Amino acid sequence: MMDFLTLAQKRQSVRAYSDRKVTREDIEKCLQAARLAPSACNSQPWKMVVVDEPETLVKVAEQVNPSGTVMNKFARQVPVLVAVVEEEAVLMKGAEDKKMRWVGIDNGSAIEHFCLQAVELGLGTCIMGAFNEEGVKTVLGIPSDRSVKIVIALGYPENEAIRPKVRRELSQLASYNRYQ
Repeated sequence: MMDFLTLAQKRQSVRAYSDRKVTREDIEKCLQAARLAPSACNSQPWKMVVVDEPETLVKVAEQVNPSGTVMNKFARQVPVLVAVVEEEAVLMKGAEDKKMRWVGIDNGSAIEHFCLQAVELGLGTCIMGAFNEEGVKTVLGIPSDRSVKIVIALGYPENEAIRPKVRRELSQLASYNRYQ
């Protein structure tokens, strides 16, 4: 098992995948990691729809990478796509702060848990937010009152090299005891 900082360093957006099949056992481990993510009032406001059946995969990939576009082109070669459905959060009285959008924060935590578990298993992921949401919902039978903001690509990277991370200095992102 990797230490956490090594795991975080290895997590990257993978845009080229091998044709190696991802086992259901490994998918389940990623789903279990997502299930353990924290959420406001333990509401767990997500449902992950795993797409690994070839015919359905092609249909979803067409919605994630419409013909004639380069955005998410790799989605047509990935062995697994996961649509993250935002479910309604059931919050305790007093936690329904209308200014705070808890569902997005909670789903982000679940998505990152999923992706970090994938890295630990030697898998790659790419979190995609640009796609035809209505098309994805139609293909997967997701109710019209639900929202799909993210689709995750999952598979074995074609190239296992880890790209250098370009990040701002820590002093630009954090300070102690007051905003600086």
